[in-house]
Amino acid sequence: DEVKSLRAVVNPDISKIRNIGIMAHIDAGKTTTTERMLYFSGYTRALGDVDDGDTVTDYMAQERERGITIQSAAVTFDWKDHRINLIDTPGTRVSTQCCIQCRARDTQCKSLELMDKPAASNQLLLPMKRFVLDIWYYFQIPIGSGKSFTGLVDLITRQKITWQGSSLAYDGRAFETSALQPSDDPDVLQAVSEARATLIEQVADLDDDFAELLLGQYSENFDAVPAGKLQEALRKVTLARKGVPVLCGTSLKNKGVQPLMDAITAYLPAPNERNHDLVRWYKDDLCALAFKVVHDKQRGPLVFVRIYSGSMKAQSAVYNINRNGTERMSRLLLPFADQHIEIPSLSAGNIALTVGLKQTVTGDTIVSSKASAAAAVRRAQKEAETKSSSQRESSSLALAGVEVPEPVFFCSIEPPTLAKQADLEHALNCLQREDPSLKVRTDLDSGQTILCGMGELHIEVIHDRIKREFNIETHLGPLQVAYRETILQSATATDTLDRTLGDKRHVVTVELAVHALMESSTSCDVTFEEEVKTQLSAGVREAVENGVQSAYLQGPVLGFPVEGVKTVIQHVSLESGTSAAMVSACVSRCMLKALKLAGGQVLEPVMALEVTVGEEYLSPVLADLALNQLPFQVLCWVFL
Repeated sequence: DEVKSLRAVVNPDISKIRNIGIMAHIDAGKTTTTERMLYFSGYTRALGDVDDGDTVTDYMAQERERGITIQSAAVTFDWKDHRINLIDTPGTRVSTQCCIQCRARDTQCKSLELMDKPAASNQLLLPMKRFVLDIWYYFQIPIGSGKSFTGLVDLITRQKITWQGSSLAYDGRAFETSALQPSDDPDVLQAVSEARATLIEQVADLDDDFAELLLGQYSENFDAVPAGKLQEALRKVTLARKGVPVLCGTSLKNKGVQPLMDAITAYLPAPNERNHDLVRWYKDDLCALAFKVVHDKQRGPLVFVRIYSGSMKAQSAVYNINRNGTERMSRLLLPFADQHIEIPSLSAGNIALTVGLKQTVTGDTIVSSKASAAAAVRRAQKEAETKSSSQRESSSLALAGVEVPEPVFFCSIEPPTLAKQADLEHALNCLQREDPSLKVRTDLDSGQTILCGMGELHIEVIHDRIKREFNIETHLGPLQVAYRETILQSATATDTLDRTLGDKRHVVTVELAVHALMESSTSCDVTFEEEVKTQLSAGVREAVENGVQSAYLQGPVLGFPVEGVKTVIQHVSLESGTSAAMVSACVSRCMLKALKLAGGQVLEPVMALEVTVGEEYLSPVLADLALNQLPFQVLCWVFL
């Protein structure tokens, strides 16, 4: 079959666009589902397989070798006159849901995959519904389960969809759609009747208009409500984020993917159906969010942007609100994993790839010009005056960026020779722009470069990428856990620094107190007593704060950063001519004394874990938790 060209859907109407992300736990079938979507929509000639390392979105060498998704990838394709912009994301070990979440601006469509697995059933999710905020409602029920799973029934239209093929060569393109007949399996007919009644009741509880329709025209028989009316109400409930549709299928066996894409286009919102309060102040001017950066050897940094308003054009200048600077964008591309199609412009609602934005990083807000940003601020302030809106909201018209957790592992990294040090620094700078969770710092004592990441695999992949992409053979030191330190009690310390440098004498005396904050606090504060604050100049106060912050970086026990500490500056006196550096040094030394007197304690990284198990596995799980001396608390039992 002929493969479609991306140019066929370069600039569709905004009402035909769907932006989705596939998220689930590891090995749930995210990339497999993406691969099937591309195949059934006509953008690939053959089905790729994660185990064979030939999928479209897992294009990195490390991904294909390990059979996992390491970094998110964007692809664009069309399905029945709609454009779908899809983000395939890496798996997470902390998800407890066995479903794929297709999230479009916080609206979700869950697809219960793995129906080919033993004992797979829609009933698997029923006990968990009580413990999540979402109200899940089923659009479909499966026909068979495990190896006998052959199709599904659409509860809205009462149509039966079956896939007859079961051989390895069967690609799932051909399937049969037929209306349910009285001669069909009585168990299936009974299950459909009960499930459809439950679906209608759920929607009526969430949509008053639909409830009035039922009580008025269809009060004698709720099941007689037309499919169109039910579908309309379901979309309304989904867009209002009152409920989450659930579908079933198995991407690995090529069953159920086409109805999933139909549901995405039918029930998830178009970009113009989700309006940001902040974006409306830009009106028709450009407002976009940079959500990912990748590095290309030939073209430099490539920035993924989501356009919220206005349009973006190649060979144009844009203003970065976060960096307070103007950059020129040389080219505009349409992303398809690691392949890109050059386009002249792109309108609101789309995802684009830009070339030439050298200063932009993940989370930055891009607008057409500084004047456009200023005009938006004026509109926001005017509205704040008339509606008493939040002044803080109107003063900063930047879109919400990405919250990146602190690294939990670190190790040293060294180049093979000093001549390669500059090349290594360039490589690390490029990788940090791509990956905000990667942190690089220099150890103050040893001068070594320290690589900080989210885990052993994370750092291992970074090490491998430096070797493959930048041709630098680096040496990693032993992997260490990024502990934190805190104090157990309050303490007060005084220190005096008296030093002569050249013909100048520097004398400063500092008295301060440290206090332990609440257990849940991870911040560190510094305050001045009111009398001290009025006596010190702004330059001296800044030097004192720098000294305190410097002391927070190295705790008294093992030298790890300190958290959960409040420092109060009680007294500072210095002779004329004492430099700011000497003030900071004295404060840091006094802080170390106080932290030691307060009794330091090492804090280990912790994680909240929720375990959902069958009753027969309860005892082994509790025994395993106890054996590993893990503190746990039983909040509720969920037996599947």
